Amino acid sequence: MLKKMVIFSVMMLLAIPTFAGDRSEGGAIGIRGGINQYMGDDFDDPIMKPAFSMFAEKYFTNHFSLETAFNASQMSGETGAVDFTSQLTGASLLGRLALLGSGFRPYLAGGVEILTFDPEIDPTASVNYDQTDNELAVGLPIGGGVSLGITEDWVFDVRGLYHFMIKDDLDYLYGGSDDHFVTATAGLTKIFYANKDKDMDGLLKDDEEARGTDPNVADTDSDGLNDGEEVLTYLTDPLKVDSDDDGLSDMDELKKYKTDPLKADTDGDKLSDKEELMETKTNPMAADSDGDDLSDYAEVKRYETDANKMDTDGDGLGDGVEVNKHKTSPLKKDTDGGTVDDAAEVKRGTNPLDKADDVILEVEKVGAKIILDGIIFKTGSADVSDESAEVLEKAYQTLKAYPEMEVEIQGYTDSVGKKSSNKRLSQRRADSVRQWLVNKGIEGARVVAKGYGEDNPIASNATKEGRAQNRRIEFMRLK
Repeated sequence: MLKKMVIFSVMMLLAIPTFAGDRSEGGAIGIRGGINQYMGDDFDDPIMKPAFSMFAEKYFTNHFSLETAFNASQMSGETGAVDFTSQLTGASLLGRLALLGSGFRPYLAGGVEILTFDPEIDPTASVNYDQTDNELAVGLPIGGGVSLGITEDWVFDVRGLYHFMIKDDLDYLYGGSDDHFVTATAGLTKIFYANKDKDMDGLLKDDEEARGTDPNVADTDSDGLNDGEEVLTYLTDPLKVDSDDDGLSDMDELKKYKTDPLKADTDGDKLSDKEELMETKTNPMAADSDGDDLSDYAEVKRYETDANKMDTDGDGLGDGVEVNKHKTSPLKKDTDGGTVDDAAEVKRGTNPLDKADDVILEVEKVGAKIILDGIIFKTGSADVSDESAEVLEKAYQTLKAYPEMEVEIQGYTDSVGKKSSNKRLSQRRADSVRQWLVNKGIEGARVVAKGYGEDNPIASNATKEGRAQNRRIEFMRLK
């Protein structure tokens, strides 16, 4: 009968779905009930009697625990002379070793117990028995069982123990050998997990349930970061693959790109991290990827410059300098469309936004002279001809470009005629050039006119060509 009950119980256990959890450092309480069967002297006709236990259990690992229990049962049988019934009560300490750590857990058990017993028989029976009430006995219960997790916190358990008692008169008789009995019980156990982190993600079950994450799955949103990392370390949303909705997964932002998974725009340049990585190819960690003093957003959306190239047009001026300081186009080397690029104009001091000053006289040093080729006067006249305007414009633009510059306009003639007359003519011609410049807006104090006549020839006056070269206006820098 006992064998059939055990087989039936095991089959029922195998048919029920199981729940598992790591019980390390946890505890449990429970009750169980079943039968006690006598295995003592003159084992003629044992009678099954009820058995009951209340217990508490401490798990040291997921597989090993110690159980302390209060036990109460009856033991009854026929010894060949008279029937008896003993009341057994006591406490036990059992070690349990689970052979599996899953929801279906077969285990071995063994330990020690102390109990009191009080056999009851017919007082008129003519037999030799111990009449002492409530004696103490020590036993060694050994056996095993199977526990089954029916929910995460509740376990159904069946167990069989053979109780080797170091005592002979549990059945009232001294028969020359110690008495023993067998218990078969089943019961319910409530598990108290020290670690309710079933999925081992660093978050306890209650916390996961409060947050809405799956306590049975370490990475609820399947982004490659477990829930505990997201909540405790990175502060990201364990329910969303992309916490900041920038189109990049939290995992990629943290491990691959090193961007902030909580900010769609890590560098605050108004371009999302995904835009920078996938479209503009700029650095999502730097607002100004090329270091030209223009943000990536301004370059991409406003100026259409290359956010990865400091000088988009290659004119020698950074995009930021062109936009913010000179107001030139960072997309054109020569903003004003003259003949000189922006960087050259900035360097020499002319206006890169005005093409009129692109061509000027190169008089960089004090004392330097330039012949103003192309200034034409009528014979014997100091009037400037219209053909001279282009050359005079260069002189004007030079003085305009360098407002600190002061110059001397020097007039020269050839040797034909009286020397005194040539001196006066050269002075009048120098004065005409000076007046032209003053009329254009150049301050008179910056321009001195002086006629040198036929002095300082630069060619021979013996030839027509030489005399033509000697009739000239020179532009000399004084300051």
